[in-house]
Amino acid sequence: MFDKVKFSIIIPFQEPSEYLYECLDYIQRQSYTNYEVILLPDRQKIQMLKLVQHDISSVKVIPTGQVGPAEKRDRGIHKATGEILAFIDDDAYPDKDWLKNALKYFIDPEISAVCGPGVTPSSDDIFQQASGWVNQLWFGSGGAGTYRFTPQERRFVDDYPSMNFLVRKEDFEKAGGFDTHFWPGEDTKLCHDLVYILKKKIIYDPKVLVFHHRKPLFLPHLRQISRYALHRGHFARILPATSFRIGYLIPTFFVLFLTVGFLISLNFISLLPLYLGVIILYLGLLTGNIVYVILKTRSILISVLTGCGILLTHVVYGLLFPIGFLKKSLKQ
Repeated sequence: MFDKVKFSIIIPFQEPSEYLYECLDYIQRQSYTNYEVILLPDRQKIQMLKLVQHDISSVKVIPTGQVGPAEKRDRGIHKATGEILAFIDDDAYPDKDWLKNALKYFIDPEISAVCGPGVTPSSDDIFQQASGWVNQLWFGSGGAGTYRFTPQERRFVDDYPSMNFLVRKEDFEKAGGFDTHFWPGEDTKLCHDLVYILKKKIIYDPKVLVFHHRKPLFLPHLRQISRYALHRGHFARILPATSFRIGYLIPTFFVLFLTVGFLISLNFISLLPLYLGVIILYLGLLTGNIVYVILKTRSILISVLTGCGILLTHVVYGLLFPIGFLKKSLKQ
């Protein structure tokens, strides 16, 4: 019975890349083989067509023009023939049992979607490795959930990124698909509607595993964080059930403390020791995380980069989250 369930693997991207070819190579190695692949580039490339048609028997290439990832996915779904939509980014690649380990959960009609961690590949360079550590340390991204970046215990979730997300096509359509007004953040809107409108469940399993190449420190990582912060702030106002949470607010409280606390301590010298004490506590926690990364990686450079990345991530996220919260609308 289960070998009759078909997956539609949907991959949006702009141009073919080495990461995309790596992703396709690992898809070809899947232990569960009843699937199709839908590629959604900006433009059709002859060399890409030759490659994927040679390697994968069931592939569709659908040029979309220069539109956002959410709209690309929505267009690809119209051509999907599988009962389960499997979303993965073009800079990620799946474990060989990715589809197999997700399939068993769809026995339960109450489970609408399955997701799993996106682990930093060992092949990533030191700047990508450090970016990965920023994400997977609780002190770096506790609000987002470290289980997104490193395998942890199985659980139900109500928000998850589309870099590793498998969902029933029927439920996806009932929820209205991705809201193409948002990117990033279209997955947050979809998950909200699946859980709180359709009253279905999303389950996270560490064995539904992909490997996700990181944006390197510093500028690419911080640009990504800035987009996340703006959209999470906006969703904290319009979708508070999944986004107005203390973990997402802490970086903003931190930035407010740094700025307002500094001004207050200048005028009230008696408060200066308290202000400095909190900063010393923060730096102590940061140092503890740096030492932890040294012990895990045996690399002083990666650990120092991680520490700098955590600090900058907190500041950038903390500054932009309230801006997103106050905006009436956000463009893609």
